[in-house]
Amino acid sequence: MTTEAVPPPVPALYETEIAHVRVTPIRHALRHRTYMWLVDLDDLPVLPRLLRPLARFDPADHFDGSAPTLRDGLDACLADHGVRDADGPVLMLAHARVLGHVFNPLTLYWCHDRAARPVCVVAEVHNTYGGRHTYLLRPDARGRAETAKDFYVSPFLDVEGTYRMRLPLPGDLLDLTVQLCHTDGTRPLTARVRGTRRPAGPRTLLAAVLRHPWSTAAVSLDIRRHGIRLHLKGLRVRPGPRTAPTPKEGTP
Repeated sequence: MTTEAVPPPVPALYETEIAHVRVTPIRHALRHRTYMWLVDLDDLPVLPRLLRPLARFDPADHFDGSAPTLRDGLDACLADHGVRDADGPVLMLAHARVLGHVFNPLTLYWCHDRAARPVCVVAEVHNTYGGRHTYLLRPDARGRAETAKDFYVSPFLDVEGTYRMRLPLPGDLLDLTVQLCHTDGTRPLTARVRGTRRPAGPRTLLAAVLRHPWSTAAVSLDIRRHGIRLHLKGLRVRPGPRTAPTPKEGTP
């Protein structure tokens, strides 16, 4: 990875729109508005006591769930991938736990060395069946990276193909893209996350919560709703490690 722009002040909130577009075998699009946090993994925000139920970052919600801190969990993941020099600042983009509930389809960690130079990006994917998986990425100067898909997410897609991603470090704007590409040239799924940065103060958080109440539960419900619609449209459920009784549409 090459040198990139100076990271934005953190913690920050991003008011986001998440869009998914399927083009084969059935065209289907969904949009969901929510908000996400960008935080320093070594200096997580401490909210006033009354607001803490609205945003909590729990190590049990990430990686294998056993690490005492989020940084410990990431360091173990990096070691498993053979990365030894990402020992500097780390910025994490994720949903916080809200009123006891959290679901993070995609969590991103921008990892730097001690001189604050970018080293890699870790993409942590959760599916709706309780599975977790990490991809180690080495984006270029424009934030572009590719990796083979090797984790079951959507019951309507096989575990095959390549993810093409654009994951620039967020600044005033958040603009991420993940596209699934198959060897036959088709691109069955494209997901995009766009957002605008807001300072992560109590007023901003309360405003976001009022606009998007119980935001992480809403994400889970939206996934189920669109999964049912796809199933009713005739999409066949693909075999996976475990098939839930109700089809659920995940993100890449």
